[in-house]
Amino acid sequence: MAAPRSTPARKAWRSLSWLAVIIAGLIGLNLAGVLWQGSGWAPKLALDLEGGTQIILAPQLESGQQVSSEQLDQAVAIIRQRVDASGVAEAEVNTQGAQNIVVSIPGTPDQETLDRIESSAKLEFRPVLQIAAATDPTMTTEDSGESVEGDSGGTETEGEEEPAASVSPSAGTGEGGGAVSTEAEPSASPSASAADEVVEPSPSPTDASDLAWITAELQEEFTNFECSQLDESGANVAPAGEPLITCDDTGQLKYILGPVEVSGEDIADASHGMVANAQGVSTGQWGVNIVFDSEGTEQFGEVTTRLYSLTGVQNQFAIVLDGRVISAPTTNAVITNGKPQITGNFTQETAKTLADQLKFGALPIGFEVQSTETISATLGESQLWSGLIAGFIGLGLVVVYSLFQYRTLGFVTVASLMVAAVITYLVINLLSWREGYRLSLAGVAGLIVAIGIIADSFIVYFERIKDELRDGRALGSAVEAGWKRAIRTVLASDTVNFLAASILFLLAIGNVRGFALTLGITTLIDLVVVALFTHPVLQLLAKTRFFGEGHPLSGLDPRALGAVYRGRATFREPLGGGKRAGSSREAARRQTIAERKAAADVAGSKGKES
Repeated sequence: MAAPRSTPARKAWRSLSWLAVIIAGLIGLNLAGVLWQGSGWAPKLALDLEGGTQIILAPQLESGQQVSSEQLDQAVAIIRQRVDASGVAEAEVNTQGAQNIVVSIPGTPDQETLDRIESSAKLEFRPVLQIAAATDPTMTTEDSGESVEGDSGGTETEGEEEPAASVSPSAGTGEGGGAVSTEAEPSASPSASAADEVVEPSPSPTDASDLAWITAELQEEFTNFECSQLDESGANVAPAGEPLITCDDTGQLKYILGPVEVSGEDIADASHGMVANAQGVSTGQWGVNIVFDSEGTEQFGEVTTRLYSLTGVQNQFAIVLDGRVISAPTTNAVITNGKPQITGNFTQETAKTLADQLKFGALPIGFEVQSTETISATLGESQLWSGLIAGFIGLGLVVVYSLFQYRTLGFVTVASLMVAAVITYLVINLLSWREGYRLSLAGVAGLIVAIGIIADSFIVYFERIKDELRDGRALGSAVEAGWKRAIRTVLASDTVNFLAASILFLLAIGNVRGFALTLGITTLIDLVVVALFTHPVLQLLAKTRFFGEGHPLSGLDPRALGAVYRGRATFREPLGGGKRAGSSREAARRQTIAERKAAADVAGSKGKES
C-alpha cells in the first residue's frame, strides 16, 4: 500500500491541475474560434507589420469657413473613439496638413467600421415640420414608430392613429426600424395643408417648430426634391439657423426640419439597453439612453416642453447625422432631467448603432471621404522576424545564465518560461479573435521585455530558497519558507509593473498601447506561472533524492553555498566543514559598513590584548 502524499505534495498537484485546466480552457476557446468563427491559430498583425486601409477625410465647409486647430484635434479624438469602439486595435488617426484627417486601419476593415468613420458630419437635433414619402410627395405621415420618454414631466402619449396604408416596415425610423404609416387622405394630417396649399407665413417664425418657416419657395423645393439628390444638396453643411430639406437614411422619407435646437456636442453619453417599465421590470424591448450635459439638458427641456404640446409630425424631433435623419421619434413626455430614452422597434444591433452614432457623432465640422486606398506594411515581415530573433536571443541568454548560475535548477526556469510562453500565445490569439487585437512591433517589444520580468520572479524565489538552505533548513522547509518570503517581493514587483502598464495603456495612443497591453498581460501571467507551476514543481523536486540530498549539480547543495552572514557581526560555519575561505569571502561581502567597523574594532582590541 502506497504511503499517502504529504501536504505540500498534495498542494503541488492541485496547483498543477488548476494550471492544466486553465491551459486546456484557453486551447478550447481558441479551437472553438477556429472551428466555428473562422479565426486562426496565429494572432492578427497590426498596421506596421501587415499593412491595411488608409482613409483620408476632407472637411466640408461653408463658403469662407476655416478649420481651426482645436476643431481638427477634437475631430481626431472623436474619430479615434469611433474606431476604438468598433473593436479595431492598433489603428492610427492623424492630421494631414492643416485640414485633412488620415485614418489608417490594419487589414481590411468591415463595412460597419467604414460606416463609423465615413459618417462623420455634425450631429444635430431639429424639430420636424413636414414629412412626405420620397416616392409620392403628396403623402404625409404622422408617426415615426419611435418615441422619446423621460423620468420627469408630462404623461406618455402615443401618436394618434388614423386609417393608413403602410409605406415600409422601417420607414422614417432610421436605425430604429419602427412602422410608419401614411395618411389615406392628406387633408387629415396637420401638415397636409402645407403639402397641398401654401400657407402664408407670418412675418417671422416664433420658434423652431413654427410652420411659418415653410415659405412658398421652400414648399416648392420640397415638392420637387428627390432623395437621390441629397449628397449634392449640401444638407450636411446647411446653416444651423435655417430650415433644412433632407431625407432619412433609407431614402424612403423626406423631411422639412426647423433650425437646429440642440447640438450633438451637448451629448455627454449614450448607451443602449433593455427598456424597463415603471416597476423596473424589463419589457423585452431595446432602447437608446441619452445623457445631455448641463447646457444640453436645459435646451432639450425647452424643446420637449414645446413639442409635447404639439400634435402630428410637429410632435417629432429629428436626429440628423451627416445631413440625413437617422431617427425621428415622437415626444411622449416633457424631459427636464437631460436623460431621454428613445424607444421603438429596435433590435440589439440597431439600438447599439444609434447609441454609437449619438455618442461619437458630435464632430465640430463635417467631413467627406476624399480617398480610400490600400497601404503596404511600413515595417513588414522582415522587421517582425528581426524582433522575434531579438526575443529568442534574449531568451537564450536567460537560459544560459540560469543553467550556469543554478545548474539543474535552471531547467525549472526554462520550463516555467515555456509555460508562460504557451499561455501568453493563447491569450494574445484569443484577444485577436474576440477583441480585434492586432500584434504590432511595439507589442512584440512588450513580450520581449516580459522575458526579463518573468525570469526575475524565478531568480527572487531561488535566491530565497538558497538563503534558507544557508540558514540550516532542509530543502523541503526551505522551499516553503523561501516561497513565503519570495511571493511578497514578486507581488510587489508585478504590481508596480502592472500599474505602470495600465497607466500607459489608458493615457497612450497607437502602438504604445500595444506595448502596454502585452506588458500588462505577461505581468499577470507571471503571477499565474510562478504560483501554479514554479512553486509546485519545486515542492515536488524537494521530495526527490537528487535535489533533497543536495547533489552538487542540483544547484541547491548546502555545502557549496557556504556560511551565511546572520547579523550583528555573527557568522555560522559552513555545513559539514566545507570551504571556509569561500564562506569567509561571502560573509565579508554581506557586512554593512558599520558592522565592518565594529569587526575591525574587535580585531584591534584583540591585537592590543595579545
